[in-house]
Amino acid sequence: MLRLLNPRRAAVAGVLGIALLAAACSSNDAGTTGTQTPAASPTTAVPMTASGPFGAACAAVPASGAGSLDALAQDPVATAASNTPDLSTLVTAVKKADLVNTLNSAQGITVFAPTNDAFAAVPKPTLDKALGDPNGLLTTVLTYHVVPGQLTPDQLAGSHKTLQGSTLEVTGSGQDFTVNGNSSVVCGNIQTANATVYLIDQVLLPNS
Repeated sequence: MLRLLNPRRAAVAGVLGIALLAAACSSNDAGTTGTQTPAASPTTAVPMTASGPFGAACAAVPASGAGSLDALAQDPVATAASNTPDLSTLVTAVKKADLVNTLNSAQGITVFAPTNDAFAAVPKPTLDKALGDPNGLLTTVLTYHVVPGQLTPDQLAGSHKTLQGSTLEVTGSGQDFTVNGNSSVVCGNIQTANATVYLIDQVLLPNS
């Protein structure tokens, strides 16, 4: 299993944000907008990009077996997340919103995935409220963490329209990236069969 290090704990206040991955604006619509890069089928490993995964939290990725880079590359994104212990809260939210099949069948997406520490910083009443509104608030926030197309590290900086409809902003370069000014990428450029994943240390909130 992939056990990620936690280089910093998130200081998140406000409404729940979630990120891995919603590939549609509702649990019944797998369509996306914008230019997308076709992904390999769930049974075909996606080749690593030249730069490979980066970030302090990547140091705990096992070299082989479940949760390894090779294993994650063969699974669709929701399944890969379920094999990553530090994304268990995210996986719970994705299941609650009935988005597992939608995410797994999406073609070519980028997911900004908050770790368990990121969710732990969200006030419990706020988290409970989001989980209690799976087809409303929860789906809205989930889709805000997903961008059409698989962004490589050299494409990451800039403004990106999300599936939720709002825009998120990534700044930085090399192996140092920040999303929306306060959420850092702690392990990035992880490949799954249909997505590129960047683990972040705070949940993201759409502007509207």
